[in-house]
Amino acid sequence: MPKIDLPEDWLAGADINPGLLSLYTDFPVRLKCEILILCHGGEVEASVNLNRFCVHQDEAVLLVPGTIFQIHKVSGELKIYFLGFSSSYIKGNPSQHLVDACCLLSESPVIPLRKEASELLGDYFALLIRLYEFLDEKGRAVAAKNLFADVHLVIHQLSAHKSGLRILSKNEQLFRNFQRLVTLHYSHVRQVVWYAEQLRVSHAYLCSVVKDVTGRTCTDIISSMVIMDAKSQLKLTDASIQEISDALNFANISFFGKYFKRYVGMSPLEYRTKG
Repeated sequence: MPKIDLPEDWLAGADINPGLLSLYTDFPVRLKCEILILCHGGEVEASVNLNRFCVHQDEAVLLVPGTIFQIHKVSGELKIYFLGFSSSYIKGNPSQHLVDACCLLSESPVIPLRKEASELLGDYFALLIRLYEFLDEKGRAVAAKNLFADVHLVIHQLSAHKSGLRILSKNEQLFRNFQRLVTLHYSHVRQVVWYAEQLRVSHAYLCSVVKDVTGRTCTDIISSMVIMDAKSQLKLTDASIQEISDALNFANISFFGKYFKRYVGMSPLEYRTKG
């Protein structure tokens, strides 16, 4: 699956427009970086790790490394601020506040904001954009450490007071944990029993819970990730079908072709040229 990262330690801006977002409407991509988004106008409908959300005015979104996302629809007069940190920078600067925020936002990455908080955060983003443009490369590197810590403290505080935050049931939490593992490991593990072992529950119990929460089977959820990745690579990259088969850990290209056709109704080559 195509991956997105940032070329610098951090980057702030407000130049996200419908044309740019349209690049991610047909197929999903995976983030290597982390991006905090603030919506000050318009609406964006998107999928984040297979869950569909609509982001409205005065809402923020935290997209962490490893997130798979796809844009579905953009409407209204769009005005979006963003702040991102590269994968290489994050690896060297772990943040407990980031971990805490991810836990609080496990059900939804969208953070509703009061009008005053949204305006304040907008002013903060505008200041960061001016700061980024003012500083040279060395100055940006010096600013990065405190900025990273401060931003995650703010995210943690916002997410801790998130409107409508509810406690997940035991079954919902198990499903979320299963889904999180699938997004991390689907490319090389498709056996449901392996996920059950990682979650320390029986195969039968995991299948029962997932079916109860989603109406789908564990195999359906795993295969949807595999097929989504395969489609994305077939359409957005020049990788050969053999290379895609290898990347998704299929025993051989024939098995990959049969697996793909079972779920899509055509071979990988037919999908690349006609799908």
